[in-house]
Amino acid sequence: MLNVSKLFYTETTDDCLLSSLELSDTERAYIASAKEDVRNCLRAGIPHFLRSKGYEGQVPTPRFFTQGSWAYKTLNAPAHIPPQQSDCDDGAYLPISFLKATRRPSLASAIFFEAAETALAEFVEKRRYLGWRLIKDKDTCIRVEISDTAHIDIPLYSIPDEEYATLTRAANMRGYMSLDEAFSARRSESWADLPTDQVMLAHRKEDWISSDPRPVKKWFVEQVQDKGEQLRRIVRYLKAYRDWQWQSGGPSSILLMAAAAPLFTKIRERDDLALLEVLKELPAALRAGVNNPVDDSESLTARLGADEVEQAARKLEELEVNLNGAVNASDATSACLWLRKMFGPRFPMRTDLVKIATVAATIAAIPAQPAVASEFVGKTKAG
Repeated sequence: MLNVSKLFYTETTDDCLLSSLELSDTERAYIASAKEDVRNCLRAGIPHFLRSKGYEGQVPTPRFFTQGSWAYKTLNAPAHIPPQQSDCDDGAYLPISFLKATRRPSLASAIFFEAAETALAEFVEKRRYLGWRLIKDKDTCIRVEISDTAHIDIPLYSIPDEEYATLTRAANMRGYMSLDEAFSARRSESWADLPTDQVMLAHRKEDWISSDPRPVKKWFVEQVQDKGEQLRRIVRYLKAYRDWQWQSGGPSSILLMAAAAPLFTKIRERDDLALLEVLKELPAALRAGVNNPVDDSESLTARLGADEVEQAARKLEELEVNLNGAVNASDATSACLWLRKMFGPRFPMRTDLVKIATVAATIAAIPAQPAVASEFVGKTKAG
């Protein structure tokens, strides 16, 4: 048996798959800077728009919470440019100043979209020479393309006035500039205490929908804390495979996370075998149906669609066959070729990193763990 783990991840060289998935320091800094520029634009622009429309009372200033792959630390550089881009999701939150009998905001979600888009229009236009572009056809967000390779998605949320006021006081007292910091602090007055059913997402067609990004982030952070950083790397390998095999579409990142996490077994210094163990069960899990890990009523596979689920399952079976072939190959060159066929040229052709593994060493790398059935995968949610 061969040990091809260092082709996936090693600290001794940058020539491994994980390193090839990283954004450069320049790219990451550019996205972070652009995100803060967008925030500052909305902080000033949304209140200005609301005043111009005759809004009475204290004009709210939006606060922000980064979500998605950027927050989970599973963001990969795009595999195909174009059409793929690095994605930063940065939610903007406003208080509901108009609640009466219902818990839903009486101010139409369209006003929030209009306020944010009006604030961003001139700002983005001035940066068109940098490749910036405002995209307004997404149902649940505003997209700002900041280059050919990256964009920022801005979903708009509303939270009750009293919760917003509590959050603002806590943030100001402790010097927090965003919801990210207030949430991370996990203090008694932090955003973590806000009930999830009070967070509403603006939707262009459906007005408002219940949607809270915090529970998924909390779930994944806890999964990594419990199971180790190897789990985060396995998710990134699965996303890298998806991005190479599908130029667009394919299984969503949250679907891959939700399906892989309960199947994961830590194998010390063997990312290749840890990935292989997940892949042995992953196609069957997709076919059986995978739910949102924090909302059992939402089927992530149903959202993808039956035909696409079957296509994804077959593709993942193909990856399992090739990875199994690589670890059982007779030579290092064949192992590298098996895997480059799956992950593309970002996978290193470094035969010197491939080692022969003894059966005893392989067994010793797998810690004894009791089997735990997944509560997130079940036949009742097949899609």
